[in-house]
Amino acid sequence: MPLIEARNLPRHVGIIMDGNGRWAERRREDRSAGHRAGSSSVRRIVRVSRRIGIEALTLYAFSFQNWARPGEEVDSLMALLHDYLLSERAEILEQGIRLAAVGELDSLPEPVRMLLDALCAASAHNSRMTLTLALSYGGQEEIACVARQFAREARAGTLDPEHIDAHLFASRLPSQRVGAPDLIIRTGGETRLSNFLLFGSAYAELFFSDRLWPEFSEADLFEAIASYQGRQRRFGQVVEY
Repeated sequence: MPLIEARNLPRHVGIIMDGNGRWAERRREDRSAGHRAGSSSVRRIVRVSRRIGIEALTLYAFSFQNWARPGEEVDSLMALLHDYLLSERAEILEQGIRLAAVGELDSLPEPVRMLLDALCAASAHNSRMTLTLALSYGGQEEIACVARQFAREARAGTLDPEHIDAHLFASRLPSQRVGAPDLIIRTGGETRLSNFLLFGSAYAELFFSDRLWPEFSEADLFEAIASYQGRQRRFGQVVEY
């Protein structure tokens, strides 16, 4: 397993969990089997992230565009989310994890939304790590939503358009409540962000792994963090050598 520095960890890590379906197809199994295996990877990565001291972990669990998938697959994903919220409730609370969610949450099935809201409320005062689930989430949609809020406020005379800047935008974006991501990891071999944390990713370090999400291990997470720790973050500035 790659060695990482305990004092130079990324504060906020975002993960695009890709490859569940391909993992299942390679085994000639139903795609739902891949999503079930991916759920086990979520548990594994959440546990190690909390253990090593990651402050915030945002997981791209279900995109806004995923609603266009076949109904059977969407139902399977919602059932898995429901089961995850039930099975992980005790551990989340016992381990001091604060659960949060971003996205168009009103679109979720009512049983899932009720469990999600209840666990978010029950864990609201936990502080060891913030685990954010991006559900029915899209970065473009999130930005457009805030832009509409600004337009309504400007029309009502409660906001001067000249006061709108990147800091004000960030303060309104739900995905930015834990701060911008320092490191974004994508599994599955693809090399794009797929509408994930678009505003906050402006200066995030990116790491693309060929591992399919069900295969993503602690060692793979450590490899991504080691890569992050070997980079120099300049944020658009010039660094003198």
